[in-house]
Amino acid sequence: MDNVELIEAARRSSVRRLMEPIHKSRNFTALWSGQTLSQFGDGVLWVVLPLCVYSINKSTLDMGWIMALLMIPQVILLPFAGVLVDRVSRSRLMITTETVRCLIVGTLAVLSALHHMSIPILSGFVIIYAIMDALFQPAYSAARAQIFTDDIRSAALSLTQVSQELGRLLGPAIGGVIAGFISIGAGFGFDAIMLCISVITLSFLRVPKPRYERHRSSQILRNFGRDLIGGFIELRKHSWLWITIVAFTVINIADTGITAILLPWLVKVHLHLPDTSYGLVNSAAGVGAIVAALLYGRKNNHRRRGFVGYGCIIVNALAFLFLTLGHSTFELMLLMAVANGAIMIFMLIWEGSLQELIPSESYGRVASLDLFGSWTLLPIGNVLSGWLATKIGGIETMLIEGTLMFCVAIGVMLIPAIRKFD
Repeated sequence: MDNVELIEAARRSSVRRLMEPIHKSRNFTALWSGQTLSQFGDGVLWVVLPLCVYSINKSTLDMGWIMALLMIPQVILLPFAGVLVDRVSRSRLMITTETVRCLIVGTLAVLSALHHMSIPILSGFVIIYAIMDALFQPAYSAARAQIFTDDIRSAALSLTQVSQELGRLLGPAIGGVIAGFISIGAGFGFDAIMLCISVITLSFLRVPKPRYERHRSSQILRNFGRDLIGGFIELRKHSWLWITIVAFTVINIADTGITAILLPWLVKVHLHLPDTSYGLVNSAAGVGAIVAALLYGRKNNHRRRGFVGYGCIIVNALAFLFLTLGHSTFELMLLMAVANGAIMIFMLIWEGSLQELIPSESYGRVASLDLFGSWTLLPIGNVLSGWLATKIGGIETMLIEGTLMFCVAIGVMLIPAIRKFD
């Protein structure tokens, strides 16, 4: 067998290994296929929703109000949602929340077609949507922990992340086409159809209900508090988990400040590049994440994950720092592809370690605390990033936030329990 045949055989073997979850697990196929379509629908929703707001009233204040209403219920409910997820059937909870989301998005499609939309209606929509999302996300994470068994975990994580990135890449483009050539209401209708298909695929899941010992009604409040604290206790057992969650309350602020606030400023205002450049830079970031996920999924077992994971955060921070030196669209595309590919590898390592270390009956609470730690300070961080950029300059703020990420990652790597996590 010559070198060409060896390379081709290795390629086929990698593809087979990546596709193993689809062939081995009906639960994975049902969950993955439905959520892939649902994420495409969500990508369309987050394009048509702002367009709908601005079609009613061209007010950035109204848009800020809608986004705040979308975040606040999730921040409040996430720690408590995990307790519920660990008490009830995760598949039924996902079906229920997806069904409610499908119905309210479908209602928006009808109201939009009838020209009966208003800011109060959209406010009520995002509140209900946020509540359902706060329940769905921990249940989805816990279900993945049960379905992504050791023999398929690495490939399953990679396929899931690839589909999410494709949704982020193609969903907004599809939403723009639908809104531009058909109508905003058609965009809401498209998302409702995708959510309906997700509900159908979720009905094929056969995930065991978590073990939970029932108590007398007089003990419900006390046991609820005990279960809530139990999530913190479970995290406290593993230095890798709780230290990383604490570190990422800072890293996420800097990362989001750069990618969501300062990167569009860099492209549009500082470098005076055309609008298409910003789209290309974001697309390149998605491509980098997809390539990284595919490469990671080629192996089932990965060593020195603590060192590799935080090494990727360092690469991510360095790429952000070099963004300040970029002058062309191509340079920004290359740097964002590297940055997003590095953070994708960390995310895959993180979720895989959660699934390995946390028992199924406690996973919902831990996943909720993870999401809570990631999101709770983001509104404050976004405001702080914008304020700092107006005071000292956008480039200076990018340098500060990139350096902060770098220093936090280096500091965490100095901890033996993190550096030696395998």
